[in-house]
Amino acid sequence: MTVPVQFTVNGQEYDLQIDPRTTVLDALRDKLGIMSPKKGCDHGQCGACTVLVGERRVLSCLCLAASYDGADIVTAEGLGTVDELGEMQQAFLEHDGFQCGYCTPGQICSAVGMLHEYQAGMPSHVTPDVNASFELTDGEIRERMSGNLCRCGAYVNIVAAIREVADSQTAQAAQPLPVPEKVTP
Repeated sequence: MTVPVQFTVNGQEYDLQIDPRTTVLDALRDKLGIMSPKKGCDHGQCGACTVLVGERRVLSCLCLAASYDGADIVTAEGLGTVDELGEMQQAFLEHDGFQCGYCTPGQICSAVGMLHEYQAGMPSHVTPDVNASFELTDGEIRERMSGNLCRCGAYVNIVAAIREVADSQTAQAAQPLPVPEKVTP
């Protein structure tokens, strides 16, 4: 028995016939050949399979593909190209936020999703007051990224990469509006 599923992955539409027990991760890797999401623990504990669905991060090894029919999925491959890396990919590269690289695609997707969550005002477990505005401290970044494990120990550099992108986005958002020139009658 198979079921029809339609995905948009990294901007490209796909129509698949899959076993209803197929996970999003297996559909991406085995059916579509998209290899950036990794099968780490296959139990949702390591985060190596993290992808973005509608800007929210999900653990693709725990998601049934049939439940995501019609979804817009973005993997690390969809965040940039080899010639033009995405902002978070470039920051990870510049800060050496990876070592063996196995967990890096999931870390980068999680970091992008985490910044969307922060910008939407979603608190984390370490947010001091969920009813007040809060800053994205290094402690907030660490807590929000705690679902992605790296055995290589690159956490300090990962936090620096995320901090750079967060500060850049904050600076861009805080740009003052241009002052119109005086119009003389």
